[in-house]
Amino acid sequence: MTTYDVVIRGGRVIDPETGLDAVRHVGVTGDRIAAVSEADLVGRRTIDAHGLVVVPGFVDLHSHAQGVGEARLQALDGVTTALELEAGTAPVAAAYARAAAEGRPINYGWSASWAWVRRHVVGGAPLPGGAGGPLDDLGSPAMHSAASPRQTATMLDLLARELADGALGIGVLLGYAPATDPAEMVAVARLAAGAGVPAFTHARPLVEQDPHVVVDGAEELTRIAGQTGAHLHYCHINSTSTRHLDRVLALVDAIRAEGARVTAEAYPYGYGMTSIGSDYFRPDRLHVLGATGTPSDVVYARTGETVSSVERLLELRASDPAGLAFIRVFDEGDTDRIARLCALPGAVVASDAVPFVVPDGQTLDAWRWPPPAYVRTHPRTAGTFARTLRVAVRETGLLSLPEAVARCTVEPARILGGVLARKGRIQVGCDADLVVLDVDRVTDTATYQASVSPSRGFVHVLVNGEPVVSNGVLQESALPGRPVRT
Repeated sequence: MTTYDVVIRGGRVIDPETGLDAVRHVGVTGDRIAAVSEADLVGRRTIDAHGLVVVPGFVDLHSHAQGVGEARLQALDGVTTALELEAGTAPVAAAYARAAAEGRPINYGWSASWAWVRRHVVGGAPLPGGAGGPLDDLGSPAMHSAASPRQTATMLDLLARELADGALGIGVLLGYAPATDPAEMVAVARLAAGAGVPAFTHARPLVEQDPHVVVDGAEELTRIAGQTGAHLHYCHINSTSTRHLDRVLALVDAIRAEGARVTAEAYPYGYGMTSIGSDYFRPDRLHVLGATGTPSDVVYARTGETVSSVERLLELRASDPAGLAFIRVFDEGDTDRIARLCALPGAVVASDAVPFVVPDGQTLDAWRWPPPAYVRTHPRTAGTFARTLRVAVRETGLLSLPEAVARCTVEPARILGGVLARKGRIQVGCDADLVVLDVDRVTDTATYQASVSPSRGFVHVLVNGEPVVSNGVLQESALPGRPVRT
């Protein structure tokens, strides 16, 4: 008999692409799945999965949390591939080299960052190559200045070079630059279409949110998809659409029916989070996303304080423009709304995970595990996928377990096409990114007060065939993550 490196024995195996949902034994050789069998298998190492569920590793298309500690937290949420596609970076070659040199517990990758390229060309800022925060400097004048035809051509040339260097698409933070000439977005979409990659787009505000916006964000995104043939991915459609989600979904459905390719993602939380120096935290712009449109919607992550006044908000924007802050979109006591986001039609699950925040006077060793309790992040960094399974499957039944698994695995993998053809699936020849979970115990534990608290119920997590989580415990020395690039 063949002896496999690892055998996962007797679990309920769910492969959402083929429809397999049955007790099977999974054999892993090296970094690939080598057998999915009804008959017993022999392995050098055996994982007993009786009474547990075996699913493909989760694929997160929207994770700004690309550090080692953040990746470990995501692994404990079942994530085996976390990609930074909304903001991206530039130059991508430097970011990939940096991550490879440091090592990562899960797979990683980037899009080409339109925002960083724009700040570089229009504002003269250096390109960080993954060394800076992905949401830094979003209040830069370069995000609001008009680009000349020559500057636009230079930006497109730089983005094309980034794609040639392996970027997974183009990340377009258009919502942070709402005055941008619509023609610039069309040109970026045409570039993406020509390269055969998606444009991962944070849309402009809607007209209901800002009657003076240059063009309605949802109408622009869907129209450009039809006009250019580009694959446009609607990032966190939940948080940018706020109370107008039904209208936005109708626009997306209509353009899809006409043959355009628009994909979407959502996360099940009521607070957004981004840099406090960005346009969204201007006192006169808080109504765009905020529940009340007042400073009390804002919580400054570094101190945990709820902002008390316009004066305090302006002080924070001036002193720490890159500092992360929460903004309340709706109250999470609205459990029906949370459940609906988990089961949003046509949307995959993506976390919008954010980097760790360290309070003033404290330090953080990136390799320390577990992170100190004073470290803060958005709880979605730690718990998006567990919360989806808990709410959508176990508590409300809005999704079956295979349906929920598909939204976390094969459906996001399909958005990137061939580059993720071996991920999000449990089939012979696919990458051995595998999760063994206890569906009755899976739950998120992270809160806004204790945001680095790991999810529970993910018993084993394998990345490229190597255990990163064993019996619910993080394997701190495991760094099997590999780059995902074109």
